[in-house]
Order: sequence, then structure tokens, then C-alpha cells
Amino acid sequence: MLSTIARTLVAAATLSVALAAQAQGVTGDVQAGHKKAEMCIGCHGIVGYQNSFPEIHKVPKISGQSDKYIVAALNAYKKGDRKHPTMRGIAGSLSEQDMADLGAYYASQADKAAPEAPRTASTAAAALIEKGACASCHGANFSKPIDPSYPKIGGQHADYLFFALKAYTVEGNSMIGRSNGIMAGIAKQYTPAEMREIAKYLSTVEGELKVVPQSRFR
Repeated sequence: MLSTIARTLVAAATLSVALAAQAQGVTGDVQAGHKKAEMCIGCHGIVGYQNSFPEIHKVPKISGQSDKYIVAALNAYKKGDRKHPTMRGIAGSLSEQDMADLGAYYASQADKAAPEAPRTASTAAAALIEKGACASCHGANFSKPIDPSYPKIGGQHADYLFFALKAYTVEGNSMIGRSNGIMAGIAKQYTPAEMREIAKYLSTVEGELKVVPQSRFR
């Protein structure tokens, strides 16, 4: 059975699907996004590249994410809902068209579909995933979110997922943290050790995300 808080938060997340239409007014162009992604490849185009702020972790895989998620994430950095000085500086320079183009480009790099059913989780990980109702928003295989502005998380780097979960629990810090009432309520249910357990499992799930290496910097 899902916990009461999980049920409440999932219901809120489901209601937000109706708001997705607001972000559909600008059409992205893949070729334009390819050119604009030159600012992104220095981190997201290097296999195994690590971020050192506010702690060392691999930068997330974004090739294969949906265009709507890329736009939503960039807007969150631009507004300060996601606090990361470098990403906020980059996102702050982007127009709606720029974001749409980048979203189209990274979405176009998807080249496979995740299996319908994910690999079996350990008893401990399965209980934690159930507690947070993760599949209710991110999909049964963690690659089919109920709202395209939500991320695919199957196969994402474990250390990044751990960092992201912790970020939702941070309050009152101008440099780190993420403002998202739904995810904050879910993440605060877990200890750091439990977050690591969830992240470790999700990183082993076969997903649709990858890093596309760049042959050179332009």
C-alpha cells in the first residue's frame, strides 16, 4: 500500500499534467539545437564527466530525455527553482526558442525504447520505490513519465540521482537546492542511505538516456 503522503503527492502530480500545454507554444528545431548545444557539450558531451559543485558527482545524462523535460529543467534553473550557479547562468541567457531547440536536439538523440518492465529490485529498494510511489510519476519502467516535463530516471547516474534527491530536501540555501513541493515531500521521507539505495537501483535499470560523445569542440 502506498503511504498517505505518497498518495497525496501523486494526486497533485497528476493534476499538473493539465498544465503541460502551457509549454507547447514554441516548436523546437533539431538543427538549430545542435548548434546551440555547443555551450552544453563541455559537460554533457563527455562520458564520465564530473561536476564538483556542491559535491563531486557525474553530470546527468540528457541525451534521450524528452524535449519538454529539457525545457522544464532549463526554466527551473532560469527562475532559480533549481539552484546551481553555472546552470542558472547558462539558462538565464536562453530564450524560449533556444530552450525549445535544445530540447528538440537532445530528444532527437533517443535511439531505443526501454523495456516495458524494469529489472527486479532488491527487497529493500522495492520497498523504498513503493513508499515514494516513484513509478506513478516516472512510469513503471522509469522511462515513461506521466507528464513529458518529468524526467526519465531509469539508467541515470546513481551519484547524480542521489544528489538530486538530496537537493529537494534543502531549504533556505541560496546556492544549492531545488524548489519542488511534490519532490520535496517525497524526498524528505528518506534517509541519505535510503536515497543511495534508490539511486543505485535506478542506475541499473535499462533506460533510454545516454551521453553522446563529441568528437571535437567547435
